[in-house]
Amino acid sequence: MGMDNSSKIILDLCGGAGSWSRPYKEAGYDVRLVTLPEYDVLTYEPPDNVYGILAAPPCTDFSVSGAQYWKAKDQDGRTIKSMSTLIACLKIISMCRPDWWALENPVGRIKHWLGEPQLKFNPCDYGDPWTKKTYLWGNFNKPEKSPVEPVSNSNQTNCISWPRDESGKSIGWNTDKAKELRSITPPGFAEAFYKANK
Repeated sequence: MGMDNSSKIILDLCGGAGSWSRPYKEAGYDVRLVTLPEYDVLTYEPPDNVYGILAAPPCTDFSVSGAQYWKAKDQDGRTIKSMSTLIACLKIISMCRPDWWALENPVGRIKHWLGEPQLKFNPCDYGDPWTKKTYLWGNFNKPEKSPVEPVSNSNQTNCISWPRDESGKSIGWNTDKAKELRSITPPGFAEAFYKANK
C-alpha cells in the first residue's frame, strides 16, 4: 500500500495543462493548478502548509529565442507585464516557505535577475528524445538523469517530430498550437523531478 500524500499541497503556478505536476497528482498529492483563466498568480492567495511549489511563468518575453524583440517589449510594457507574473510567483514562494520549490524557464534573461540556475537540462537528459535547453532555479533535489540520444538536429528545438499535429504534419513554429506544445513539461523530466522531490 502506497503512502498517503493527500495532505501534501503542491502549487503548480502558471502550470497550463498541469504536465509538470501530473506525477504528484497521480501519487495522490493535493495539487492546486494555479493557471489562467481560472486562477491568476497576480491575485492568488495561497493556502497554509504548502509542501512544494512548481512555477513556470510564461517565457515569451524572456526567452533568448525572441531576443531580437526584447528592446521593443521593454519599451511597450510587455516585459514589465511578464515581470509582474514572475514576481508574483516568487512572492507566493516567499509567503509559503515550502519544503522545496522550483521555477522553470528556457534560456533567456531571467538569469540576469535570479542569477545562475541550479539546473540546466534538455529533455533528452531525462528520456525524451529532443533538446530544448531549460533552466531551473529554486531549492530542490536534482533529478537523476537517464539520457537518450535526441531524434535529430532540426529547427529550433532540435527534434524532427516537434511540434506536429495529431496527424503527424508539422504545424509551424509561430502557431498557438506550437507554442502550447513547446511549453509542455517533458514527461520524462516531470517523473524524474517527482522521484527526487517527493
